[in-house]
Amino acid sequence: MYVSLLKSLNRLNPRAWDFVQLTRIDKPIGIYLLLWPTLWALWISAKGVPSIANLLIFVVGVVLMRAAGCVINDFADRKVDGHVKRTEQRPLVSGKVSAREALVLFAVLIGLSFLLVLLTNAMTIWLSFGGLALAACYPFMKRYTYYPQVVLGAAFSWGMPMAFTAQTGDLPAAAWLLYIANLLWTVGYDTYYAMTDREDDLKIGVKSTAVLFGDADRVIILTLQGLALGCLLLAGSRFELGVYFYCGLLVAAACFGWEFWYTRNREPQRCFQAFLHNHWAGLAIFVGIVTDYGLR
Repeated sequence: MYVSLLKSLNRLNPRAWDFVQLTRIDKPIGIYLLLWPTLWALWISAKGVPSIANLLIFVVGVVLMRAAGCVINDFADRKVDGHVKRTEQRPLVSGKVSAREALVLFAVLIGLSFLLVLLTNAMTIWLSFGGLALAACYPFMKRYTYYPQVVLGAAFSWGMPMAFTAQTGDLPAAAWLLYIANLLWTVGYDTYYAMTDREDDLKIGVKSTAVLFGDADRVIILTLQGLALGCLLLAGSRFELGVYFYCGLLVAAACFGWEFWYTRNREPQRCFQAFLHNHWAGLAIFVGIVTDYGLR
């Protein structure tokens, strides 16, 4: 129904669906994976009672920045996506959207995001420039390093310190435990994503952690996920979270275990499903945090 609603935008403009696909608004999984950790930080920084203003700013900001990230990613990959089966029909590859239009859209989305940040405070505004730099450079990293997923993790986690500064005007050292946890988790699930395209990436020379890890991929992913949970355990102790938070971590651990088992044959489609499945781990942790504060 959600996709049908988006497709109905074509009644307003025959090219609307092309831009929906470019921003991936029709595929909200990326929004979820970016949103849950941001909300972890917002709830913890506010001790369970975030301001309505900050909640709206960060939810809308996540949607805008994820869309902007997709646009600049497709712009950077417009000459290689045609060689990858999964991406060969993307709007920039097919010519439905021009490179210039993509850059204009990226600038508009970034501009709208910055207007939201201006509603916070000076510290958060300054931090936002770091997030912009990470989001803009990530798509180009796969040409130069086998660790583009690390840059993605840094970008996907940047909303967490911003949530702290927006809510409290301060950035405690323990907040970086949340940041590191999410960075490790992102590298893990985006490696599953990269495993989907590994054969095509090897042919065209695109670098990724999936290519780098080789046959050790699943074990390394599980290790990264375990380290992420370890950082969250430490963060839970520092922020005095209770049993419901730890129950959320147990559910997330079960999700990670299932993903490891499910991808045992490394079938590309199963690797992609494992990537999508991480949304439930992030949601479980968020529910644990909300419940922990709500029942005090």
